[in-house]
Order: sequence, then structure tokens, then C-alpha cells
Amino acid sequence: MSDVSTKDPTALFFRELAARGHEPILGRASGTIRFDLADGDRVERWFVTVKKGDITVSHKNSRADAVAHVEKALFDQIAAGTENAMAALLRGAFRPEGDLALLLCFQRVLPGPPSRKDAPEAGYARRMR
Repeated sequence: MSDVSTKDPTALFFRELAARGHEPILGRASGTIRFDLADGDRVERWFVTVKKGDITVSHKNSRADAVAHVEKALFDQIAAGTENAMAALLRGAFRPEGDLALLLCFQRVLPGPPSRKDAPEAGYARRMR
């Protein structure tokens, strides 16, 4: 597939999220989140609406209950599961605005790091036994 978004972890994440339509883990959440992803002078926007777990995704530039200001490269890593959103928040690289509780709830649908058994050092430790 030559679709550019297949090489873009952020686009892939949001496309797959929209395709799910409903996310049970967000069953008690409702609100809107806008992700402002800075890439030099350009800002890519993703607008997520959550209504008791039902999710829609667009590129609207509208007011939202919560806004996440993040560098595009960092969000690519978060979307790929190689960076942790909470760690980025704590070091100031992920700047929230508005409903922090909604953002914290949403971070549960972000991919996590690879499982420990898949880590290279896990394989090394098994070989050393």
C-alpha cells in the first residue's frame, strides 16, 4: 500500500482509532480533545470526540474540552508505542490545556511500550540461563 499514512504512526493511530468507532475503555468518558502537533511552522490538528466510548476523529480546528500541544515527532513516538505520554507530560514535552482528567483517561488508548518479553535484553537473559 502506497498510502503515506502507513508510514506515519500518528495518522495510522488516529485512523485505527476512528475505525474502531467504540472504545469500551472510554465508556464513561465524554468530551472533545484537540491534538495540536507542531512540525516546524506547520501545525497538524487531530480532533477527537468521545461520547461514552463512541469515538469520531477529524482534522477540525475547533474549541475542545482539552488540547494537547505536542511536537509531531514526539507524538509519532507515542503513537508507535516507543514513548510514554505520561513521561512526556511530566517532563513538559506534552503540554495539556483544559480538561486534564479527559486527557488522562484518553491516554489509556495510546499504545504502550513493547512487552517485556519482546525486549532485546529479555532474550539475552533467557539465553544466559
